Amino acid sequence: MKAVITVTGKDSVGIIASVAENCSKAGVNIIDISQSVMKEYFAMIMLVDIDGLNTEFGEFVDRMTRLGREHGLVISTMHEDIFNSMHHI
Repeated sequence: MKAVITVTGKDSVGIIASVAENCSKAGVNIIDISQSVMKEYFAMIMLVDIDGLNTEFGEFVDRMTRLGREHGLVISTMHEDIFNSMHHI
């Protein structure tokens, strides 16, 4: 199973490292990553494999949301089924 993680906010040192570290601790593998910095704003989309997740998916979502708040970012984590349903015509 996969999930999509988006991160937006003011750019600062260590955003990717912090998100990647939290994914690793949860047993989540990063499959693909795209990031961009536009002036002082940071945007990132990650596709992750959650087959090795060592906690409930909802807890992982909450953990990533809290991480975002702690760093002044918005981090959204969406299961691939929801993402595909939202973007299917």
